Amino acid sequence: MRIAVDVGGTFTDVILLDEEKGEIRLEKTETTPQDPAQGVLAGFDKVGADLKAIRYFIHGTTLGLNALLTRSGARVAIVTTEGFRDVFILGRTSRDVMYDFKYRKPEPLVPRYLCFEVPERMNFEGKVLKPFDYEAARKVAERIKQEAVESVAVCFLHSYVNPAHEIAMGEVLQQVCPGVSVTLSHELSREYREYERTSTTVIDAYIKPLVKRYLEKLDGQLRSAGFEGRFLMTRSGGGAYTLAAAVREPVHLVHSGPAGGAIGAAYIGQLIGEPNIITLDMGGTSLDASLIVGGQVHLDTEAKVEGLPVSVPMIDIRTIGAGGGSIGWIDDGGHLQMGPKSAGALPGPACYGKGGQNATFTDAALVAGYLDPENFLGGEVKLHPDLARQAVGRLAERLGLSVEQTAAGMIRITEAKIAGAIREISIERGYHPKDFALLSFGGAGGFVSTAVAREIGIPRVIVPIGPANFSALGMLMVDVTHDLAQTHVTRLDEMDVDTVNGIYAELIERARELLRQDGFSDESSAFEPWAEMRYAGQEHTVRIRMPGHRITSADLPRIVEDFNAAHLQAYGHRMDDPVEVVTLRLRALGLLARPQLPPAPESRGGAAAARKGERQVHRFDQEGTVTYAVYDRRLLGRGDTLEGPAIVEEPSTTVLLHQGDRLRVGDHGELIIEIGGVGQ
Repeated sequence: MRIAVDVGGTFTDVILLDEEKGEIRLEKTETTPQDPAQGVLAGFDKVGADLKAIRYFIHGTTLGLNALLTRSGARVAIVTTEGFRDVFILGRTSRDVMYDFKYRKPEPLVPRYLCFEVPERMNFEGKVLKPFDYEAARKVAERIKQEAVESVAVCFLHSYVNPAHEIAMGEVLQQVCPGVSVTLSHELSREYREYERTSTTVIDAYIKPLVKRYLEKLDGQLRSAGFEGRFLMTRSGGGAYTLAAAVREPVHLVHSGPAGGAIGAAYIGQLIGEPNIITLDMGGTSLDASLIVGGQVHLDTEAKVEGLPVSVPMIDIRTIGAGGGSIGWIDDGGHLQMGPKSAGALPGPACYGKGGQNATFTDAALVAGYLDPENFLGGEVKLHPDLARQAVGRLAERLGLSVEQTAAGMIRITEAKIAGAIREISIERGYHPKDFALLSFGGAGGFVSTAVAREIGIPRVIVPIGPANFSALGMLMVDVTHDLAQTHVTRLDEMDVDTVNGIYAELIERARELLRQDGFSDESSAFEPWAEMRYAGQEHTVRIRMPGHRITSADLPRIVEDFNAAHLQAYGHRMDDPVEVVTLRLRALGLLARPQLPPAPESRGGAAAARKGERQVHRFDQEGTVTYAVYDRRLLGRGDTLEGPAIVEEPSTTVLLHQGDRLRVGDHGELIIEIGGVGQ
């Protein structure tokens, strides 16, 4: 058996795959923010997991991200090269919001008085210009001990080439401050750009004590209960890594949960012959959108989290505050707005009956007729339509609209926000939505996916099995991965291929050792060489796949052409300027057997047998109500078809088809919805 658990802001999703029986079990439990481990353990119990029979437990969590969002991480100190104390405080001079006169940079994670300097200096070639001053380092460590610091980020100038001084500082800190977490920048990033590398190191140090306590507690509780399998964590850059590696380098967990959905989307796309996919993952708190091109997720090596750069590969995911718990409100101009604030798990939407007073997207969906109040989460949670109407009614009174009009407007505004996010990751990057299918998942994704697809011209929506648990399902499809990199700036027409091959050989040897520590033999390991490249004189780079980790001069024209094509796709033009390599990258894979998804059951009487009745729905673009037929997804079989207007229900989600939409059930139980009037 394999089990995956994705802890979200509102719900914890659990999926259990029994490979011998070919069965999948899906469950949801409420997230327990005060102690996330309790929600995970409750999920194990609810899904009926036999801990002794589980080979792999794959876990995704937003714990690190939430600590950054709420500024609830560790008390961190920075140790850097003498003269560079303010690198992290100053950052870059760019503005995230160009025309906002009230814009202020966020408060730094580390105050200036906890930024310390040590005399030492390397040059860009890794040669010692000033020896490491051990006596000064010990004095800094004593100051750090007096300040009751929990975690230390060490980032010396040019340590990406030669880390000897960082290693020495780490040893001094362990001697003087035993028990304090230490993060050395070269262990995370062997790339130039001191501010970005310092920021990455600080983020890792900031969340390390919190993540360590959580994971070690959860692992201990599972082991005590009989779990003997492998405990893996999903990484922001795709794939997974071991518990020990996650505790050592938690910065890779920042987008751990959403990454599972993108990984699963790539897998499902290959399975059903849809290599180009836009994902729409709408949960209780937020919406995540990403792009799958040619079956591959798009990795970003210049990502930002809360305005801070992170120099480790991360799946490029656009996140907005649009979820089932997103709160409706009226701005100063008297206009209705949605999110980004969320009602969360507690108190939740007003219709939950747990004390929530604000009108949320879920309340609007209930008022509009999208939801069956008796069948939410399979009937486990009873919704209260009267409380939803009261909450939406308070907004309606201020707007001078009916309750139904306001609810429909809340849904329409959410759809527009989501469409904007999808345009950002597709059209603004040179991709036309008509060339993609929209993979819709998350508990609330089915409410909006067909309307969003129609608005931006996506011809087809796919809803996989277990959409409300799909990010967890994607976690079952991972390999163990490690990403290594080395800055090496050189023009391609002047490249010494032997030097480049030597760097790749060194990266592969380091990667082999990491995979061996994870329990993988050389036969079950694979390596993917990549490079960050640019036109000479540019600042930004483009990531391309190299033809191999041993290249020859004959490969160089192909590499140039691959870069030109990638630059044209990303920026709309190509140039005749010389091309240069900036960073050599290697992705190392510890290959895990892919579980097989069971086939969908045969048709059992067609759509007529699955029909439950009908419901009146209020739509923003319709006068009055529209009659939607209601179907039970669990009674639909392979090859069944139906047409909209229709509502397809299952215990943890609801999918809407509007007028002109046509649905077919695929071989693996996926719903394939052709959008009426699009691509025809």
